[in-house]
Amino acid sequence: MTFKATVLTLYPDMFPGPLGHSLSGRALDKGLWQLETSQIRDFATDKHRSVDDTPAGGGAGMVLRADILAKAIDAAAPDTDPRPRILMSPRGKPFTQEKAHQLASGPGAIIVCGRFEGVDQRVIDARNLEEISIGDYILSGGEIGAFTMLDAIIRLIPGVMGNMESADTESFETGLLEHPHYTRPTEFEGRGIPDVLTSGNHKQIAEWRHDQAERLTAERRPDLWQRYLADSGGQ
Repeated sequence: MTFKATVLTLYPDMFPGPLGHSLSGRALDKGLWQLETSQIRDFATDKHRSVDDTPAGGGAGMVLRADILAKAIDAAAPDTDPRPRILMSPRGKPFTQEKAHQLASGPGAIIVCGRFEGVDQRVIDARNLEEISIGDYILSGGEIGAFTMLDAIIRLIPGVMGNMESADTESFETGLLEHPHYTRPTEFEGRGIPDVLTSGNHKQIAEWRHDQAERLTAERRPDLWQRYLADSGGQ
């Protein structure tokens, strides 16, 4: 099973963009995952290829029409398509490392990139779109969010990363932020590498890294720290 992403967007030329480089780009070239785009505007019915209209009830901005987006979704993903349907949305559930793992182990995803003021709620309900957010801020459209989400997913697909052990210790994989890293030179502007890391004592190194991860998480992400304490029974 190869992970296949289908992105519905008004700007298909934006893809693969950053996903065509580095790990994800090499994996795309190797066929470890697939990417296709669909131009939502192709499903417009008027001569101006309009895809939006004014919001019901008044207000600023424009809204992506339900009928046009539904046609685009149906063409990209018939009812028999097992892939989840995702709408990049600032009001969606926060995207997490756990969600990245879940999606990476599946057949792929249909990703709708919204624009304008939003998407007509009726198509969200009728086509069972799962709303996902990459953070508490507003972007010009869902494409940047799609890049971020796909990058996090693709690197977890078997064969994409050369050393999966490095992924196992990254931030959020253990419920903690990642410990500090050091490499050569041994001295940089009067700053050295902590002695424990050059001691050769792997047990002490592991303990130091864990302690540092706990310290950083408690300082920088008290929300994660409280969750970590609850999951570990307060130990």
